[in-house]
Amino acid sequence: MLSLGGDQVEEAVADAVALLRTATDRDWEAVRAGRLEWSCRYTAEHIAGDLIAYAGQLAGRATEAYVPFEITLDDGTDNEGVLHVVETTGALLAATLRTTPREVRAFHPYPFRSADREGFAAMGITEVLLHTHDIAEGVGLSYEPPAGLCADVLARLFPHVRPGEDPWRTLLWATGRGDLPGRAPLTEWRWRNNLVIEAGRLTLQGVTPAAAGDLAAGGDGGFAWVDGGPYQGTRDAAGMLLKAYEAGVHRPEWGVFALVRREDGRAVGGIGFHGPPDEDGRVEVGYDLVEAARGLGYATEGLRALTAWALERDEVTSVCATTEPDNTASQAVITRAGFRRVRVAGEGAEQYAYELRG
Repeated sequence: MLSLGGDQVEEAVADAVALLRTATDRDWEAVRAGRLEWSCRYTAEHIAGDLIAYAGQLAGRATEAYVPFEITLDDGTDNEGVLHVVETTGALLAATLRTTPREVRAFHPYPFRSADREGFAAMGITEVLLHTHDIAEGVGLSYEPPAGLCADVLARLFPHVRPGEDPWRTLLWATGRGDLPGRAPLTEWRWRNNLVIEAGRLTLQGVTPAAAGDLAAGGDGGFAWVDGGPYQGTRDAAGMLLKAYEAGVHRPEWGVFALVRREDGRAVGGIGFHGPPDEDGRVEVGYDLVEAARGLGYATEGLRALTAWALERDEVTSVCATTEPDNTASQAVITRAGFRRVRVAGEGAEQYAYELRG
């Protein structure tokens, strides 16, 4: 799996700066940046400010709020100087990404109040792409960033957006900067970093469409798995998540999660929902563990945490699960998590159905 990191940040910055350098002789202060209320000059400074802020969040291991600092350019800094600052802050973010462990998460407000290094890489790249577009529009330049970068940030930060044939046009539409045939214009938008749920010895880490695509294709999804992982059930669930994303019906918080051990950052299994709650407020869960991690209580911890999170949502009245009659290990997990058996489900090969109500 190609992870987003320092290389991709540097690629985005280099491509953007190369274009904007062709217009440094123009008055960026007097021209608005595209549809923004900001000037082109302020927008360029904003790019640099975001890049260094993201580096600061990760380097400072900030978990509760933004690190309280901002970047200020010297008086008299010209447009070329601004671009030099953009290059420098991009290099600082890239270096920070390369030295930050995968399991580190730092504060960012949207929407679950944290992001990992890949999330900050994606946000930094998105800021560069979008605001370079804004500046280019203001000064009359044509800008077309690498399609692969656009597709990557969409699959990580916009899991709720149906991908289109043209990733760049889709990203512009998703951020209120353009139109797409058959889709209503957007006036408000937010990107979405993945949800992480604390679960005792584990964390439940939301699988993005980018990770799901890799898992479904036989990769590791960007996770470090214990020997034998991931289990086929996790790959199958990732494939269903990917189909929902491609159809534009994926709701990330009701998707798939990797069960990751705190002690070593290794994934031991997968858990998640079969989809969002139905009209009666019922949501179904499923899970599996790599064989080497079974019998240690991980599935029970993960299931308890996931069901508790679900039952705290106003739209959920009950959490359901099914298992085969001969799968006594799974039945024991479900029972320990507080579920009770309510009926036999299915035709032909019968299944036991369990329910936990709020």
